[in-house]
Amino acid sequence: MIDYVSKILKDGSVGVLPTDTLYGIVGSAFSKPAVFRIYRLKKRTPTKACIVLIGSISELKKFGVRLTPQQKKFLDKIWPGPVSVLFKASSRFRYLHRGTHEIAFRLPKPTWLRSLLLVTGPLIAPSANYEGVEPAKTMRETQRHFGYGVDFYMDGGQLRGKSSTLLGFRNGRIHILREGVNAEKIKKIVF
Repeated sequence: MIDYVSKILKDGSVGVLPTDTLYGIVGSAFSKPAVFRIYRLKKRTPTKACIVLIGSISELKKFGVRLTPQQKKFLDKIWPGPVSVLFKASSRFRYLHRGTHEIAFRLPKPTWLRSLLLVTGPLIAPSANYEGVEPAKTMRETQRHFGYGVDFYMDGGQLRGKSSTLLGFRNGRIHILREGVNAEKIKKIVF
């Protein structure tokens, strides 16, 4: 299944798979058609950016992200894990950052998922549900939202996760923008 999924994602397909937090509806971050298709399927607000999953910290360079030594040291403490971090990104990725000039990235903890990402490249991965609706905890719930609108479903059983904690760097300091998984643990690192 992993080989099949990695091949069709590289070809611009869209699907649903378990992430380190929730089920995500995924597609190549470098495929504008896949990104636009995910927005349509999710009924997502067009100006709202999405999280991008990466397989290694070095992939941030592909988006024009230049880490300071302080940022790199911090990321080494929290990644891999269910923490998404906002970074300024290249203007050529407007279709991803939606005019905000920032993209949230996450290096997920599951080894199988990082291995997949190293083959497919970065994936856009918002939660697999309609915007404003409770996130899906099972594959069946995701199928109720998207039916035959996606190219594949990967069943990860029932997920008990919640959204990732979202962090941003402002004026050289780290700020928690959304509390999610491991928020209390992150607070101890940040503050």
